[in-house]
Amino acid sequence: MNRVLQIWGRDVRWDRFGSGPPLVMMHGTPWSSQLWLPIARALASTFTVHVWDMPGYGASSKRPEHAVDLGVQGEIFAQLLREWGLTRPHVIAHDFGGAVALRARLRHGAEYASLTLVDVVALSPWGSPFFTLVKEHADVFLQLPSSVHRGAIEAYIRGASHHDLRPDDLALLVAPWLGEEGQSAFYRQIAQADERFTDEIEPDYGTIDEPVHIVWGAQDSWIPVDRAHRLHAAIPHSTLTVIEGAGHLIQLDAPAELAAALLRGIGEQPVTPDGWHPV
Repeated sequence: MNRVLQIWGRDVRWDRFGSGPPLVMMHGTPWSSQLWLPIARALASTFTVHVWDMPGYGASSKRPEHAVDLGVQGEIFAQLLREWGLTRPHVIAHDFGGAVALRARLRHGAEYASLTLVDVVALSPWGSPFFTLVKEHADVFLQLPSSVHRGAIEAYIRGASHHDLRPDDLALLVAPWLGEEGQSAFYRQIAQADERFTDEIEPDYGTIDEPVHIVWGAQDSWIPVDRAHRLHAAIPHSTLTVIEGAGHLIQLDAPAELAAALLRGIGEQPVTPDGWHPV
């Protein structure tokens, strides 16, 4: 992530590659744009792909005085689109990136050519048991020895996949949350999570008029697949794809199936991504 923008005093790291209609890929928590990069690079043959790390995540700034809640992230994303000069990009969002994209759309004037929601935070209740435990005791978790913290976050991330994660994939996903800054940022973003940010906008989901495609891993243990069906019902014109053999980390569990579903959602013909390797 070699490019940086200053938004509200925060360093927002981002990148852009490819050519064609604009496409923005949104990560969730505790992820970063790294999770999307293999698929993003493949889509760059058809689209101008934008990836970014939200403040508090990945390579973007993690200063403790900066709020990182969903409300702030939605406003920052709407501003980022203006900085990029994008008026109606295609948007693909995963996990709480879905809530960020939805808030930018419904509260801050963003407009999309299409919106693809992948195992997203959008409907209450949300948050795994570990997520809830940390939220209730964030001050205690902040004091964990670094080795214990590392073990806890590794176990947490492993639980998001329906399959065993490769060691190098796991290391890449854990790396931003290590060290004093990373550990503090990890527990801070959980402490600031609040379902009111999705409760506020849920009644407006039916007003979204651009194409919406919902994609879900059938074995998602973090945000169970019943949320996919509820969200499909809340956005009456939406389409839904449920991918078997995939958990919450659908990018790693079923990358080829996910890529085909993404292209269908955008309105392009599916491709066979032979040779892709997750993360």
